[in-house]
Amino acid sequence: MPELPDVEGFRRVAQRAEGRQVRGVQVRDAQVLRGVGSAEFQEALRRRYFGEPWRCGKWLVIPTAGAPNAEPGAPAVLAHFGMTGSFEWCGHGGEVHRHDRVVFDFAPGELRYHDMRKLTGLHLARQRGEVDELLAELGPDAQRIGAEEFGERLTRTRRGIKAALMDQSVLAGLGNICADELLWRARVHPNRATTELTADDLDQLHREMRAMLRDAVRAGRVPDDASWLTGHRDAPDQRCPRCSTALRRTRVGGRGTLWCPACQSD
Repeated sequence: MPELPDVEGFRRVAQRAEGRQVRGVQVRDAQVLRGVGSAEFQEALRRRYFGEPWRCGKWLVIPTAGAPNAEPGAPAVLAHFGMTGSFEWCGHGGEVHRHDRVVFDFAPGELRYHDMRKLTGLHLARQRGEVDELLAELGPDAQRIGAEEFGERLTRTRRGIKAALMDQSVLAGLGNICADELLWRARVHPNRATTELTADDLDQLHREMRAMLRDAVRAGRVPDDASWLTGHRDAPDQRCPRCSTALRRTRVGGRGTLWCPACQSD
């Protein structure tokens, strides 16, 4: 599932269209549109100029303007990538994949919304207030939250730490893979109650989260390097990259969870 680092990578792809005029929009599968029909979506964006895309957690917002130097405003495209969504930049004339659901046409190329499972998709915010409404339930972005607010928001949830980290209303951007990676780095058991975390635990979690996201955002994805827990998720012999102990799998909040019983004792 795309998480904060992946969406940051999609943001960089969408930057290829920044300042470019939409010549046309091809909706190849209207099931990925949320709250808007194909005709309205196409007409609202045709001849608009894409502004600078920005991210909030797992959401990507692309404002538009009526002229190249105009202030970006409504309408705006909001993308949530669900399990299998992505943005891809392609040259003209390239073969359109069957999972390319929406294609934005620009003079130098095409921005394609690609999604196999179609669990979420693209929203059209007709006014600025609609952007705020769609993002209203989100907590602070995980890459930007300060240490004090991070600790306060986690400890008021009274749940297991992994469930709290993945709750987008508490903290926006972390998913299953990032949460496992962070807890392994901080040596915290995924089922440990947030109310049991000390001030030092919370500071350590915040530092490790910032370092992890910095490296992952630079890569545009959660790296699967051998030094990362993520790099061992699909290994036939799953062992901790820090101590070589056999990793364990369990379910937390209905999600498959990978952890090290030696490094993350409960």
